[in-house]
Amino acid sequence: MKRLLLPLAATALLTGSGCYTNPVTGRQALMLISKGQEMSLGAQSFAEMRKTQKVSADPAMNARTQRVGERIARAVGNQLPDAKWEFVVFESKELNAFALPGGKVGVYSGLLQLAENDSELATVMGHEIGHVIARHGAERMSEALVIAGVGAVGAAVAENKYDAQTRDLFILAYGGATTLGRVLPHSRNAESEADKMGAIYAAKAGYDPRGAVTFWQKMAAQKAAQKEGAKMPPWLSTHPSDAKRIADLQAYLPQVIPIYEAARTQGP
Repeated sequence: MKRLLLPLAATALLTGSGCYTNPVTGRQALMLISKGQEMSLGAQSFAEMRKTQKVSADPAMNARTQRVGERIARAVGNQLPDAKWEFVVFESKELNAFALPGGKVGVYSGLLQLAENDSELATVMGHEIGHVIARHGAERMSEALVIAGVGAVGAAVAENKYDAQTRDLFILAYGGATTLGRVLPHSRNAESEADKMGAIYAAKAGYDPRGAVTFWQKMAAQKAAQKEGAKMPPWLSTHPSDAKRIADLQAYLPQVIPIYEAARTQGP
């Protein structure tokens, strides 16, 4: 125990970390990575992705993503200080989007085709930005450091020396996980938290939060048509089941519809 706690304490001192409180939900989490380090890793990882993945030249998709993204960014306000916002469309049939610390947001063209209206797109982008504001990736990396006893990754983060492996771990932390037990249940809880945050940000930006429900209904239908994940039990998944996700969002709508109605009367 002493061998574990000493390097953890040293890393915490080097990174200026501690307990972080989600400004939307009030949930607290241990952080062994500073916000500055998150932003540095986010910028490097996003730049690498722009080099290795095809960026879409479609003017309509880019204009739509930029328009919705800018409104969500205004709704976020000072909850993501020092953000240098970028909204990029990547050419891929994948039904996915992501956000990295520092305001770096990527949307895949396949998702834009599925999200037929701006309200649906806004709830997805708000969800991904919610992960960043909640610092779910940094929390996941902090857990990994604890499990690994800090190790080389902790040293790299503490010294601000980010090699390709550390950046890959960072992207993984804001994407999926591969272990059971503590990590996967935390990931499902993080997804549910980001769902609520995404609905709030979309509503504040003047987008109908009911778009979150219709979007996930489409996702569920798409998976059923492709017969994806039919045999995956909930406890093995990093995400809530589509049925639970839809039910939770429907139950949450009465709290966010008034926010949307107020924002709509004020205009974009």
